[in-house]
Amino acid sequence: MVTDSGTIDDKSFNQGTWEGILQASKDYGLDTKYLKPAGTTEADYLKEIGNLVDAGYNMVICPGFKFESALFAAQDKYPNVKFVILDGEPHSADYSTYRIEKNVAAVYYAEHESGFLAGFAAALQIKEGDFGFVGGMEIPAVQKFNWGFQQGVKYANANFGTKIVMKQENNLYQGSFDNVSAGQQIAASMYDRGVDVIFAAAGGVGVGVINEAKNRASSGQKVWVIGVDVDQYSEGLLPSGKSIILTSAMKYLDRASYDMIQAELNGNFPGGEILTFTAANDGIGIPPENPNLSADVIAEVSKVSAMLTSGELKVAASGDGLFK
Repeated sequence: MVTDSGTIDDKSFNQGTWEGILQASKDYGLDTKYLKPAGTTEADYLKEIGNLVDAGYNMVICPGFKFESALFAAQDKYPNVKFVILDGEPHSADYSTYRIEKNVAAVYYAEHESGFLAGFAAALQIKEGDFGFVGGMEIPAVQKFNWGFQQGVKYANANFGTKIVMKQENNLYQGSFDNVSAGQQIAASMYDRGVDVIFAAAGGVGVGVINEAKNRASSGQKVWVIGVDVDQYSEGLLPSGKSIILTSAMKYLDRASYDMIQAELNGNFPGGEILTFTAANDGIGIPPENPNLSADVIAEVSKVSAMLTSGELKVAASGDGLFK
């Protein structure tokens, strides 16, 4: 694996992907390694991909859209190496050409469905109050989390009598995935304005949101965070043993990396394909257990999740008709 701009213990995208690789290593006795590039340019990523290939690794997993142009080049340069990209597909640097070769599998996620379930669950649990959203970079994956989240809250308001408000001043993108202090400052401003719950889809910026919530909860203030990508419950733990993570909008990153490795070992690597992990194929969801959600809420979320899986309920992957 080559990491993106975050770290291997970012409690989010890199970590989730790496945990799937580690599990596959344990189950199948594989030699695994990750490298962190010095920067985030195409050249930086290609250098580390090349270092892994030179070291004998024959499958490289790349988490995030930032690898798209690097893999566009790497798929031709290393035709005997299998590549997996999460949240993207290979294209030229100027976006003029999209091309995926037989040695590359591209994985996308239905973030809007995951965000929907998290927003719905949070609204049912809190019942009345103000919600906010903090995104990292304003890219499709993060936008879809936001759009789905708002739809989930609106669905709860319309069908379950909840009274959640989401003001546009409490809906923003910080612009990066690694500025922890900025995340903390943004969260402080939102909580000061009376926001009860912040959904942070922002990598390291989200860590700052969690830090601010923990500080406030330690002094008796009742504030919450909704985690992202992985179950972030443990990151919100207080000395009391309670957590400020209400739930998490999960993309099963570990499952994707694990499944792609397993497919390669079984001789059916989906090379040249663009896959989407959704509720229907158990690729997204919220944690099945969280003591901050009541049994009644978890039961209702299970029903709604089943509706997503069957197609009875549709979540839009767009920003139409959301809170104004």
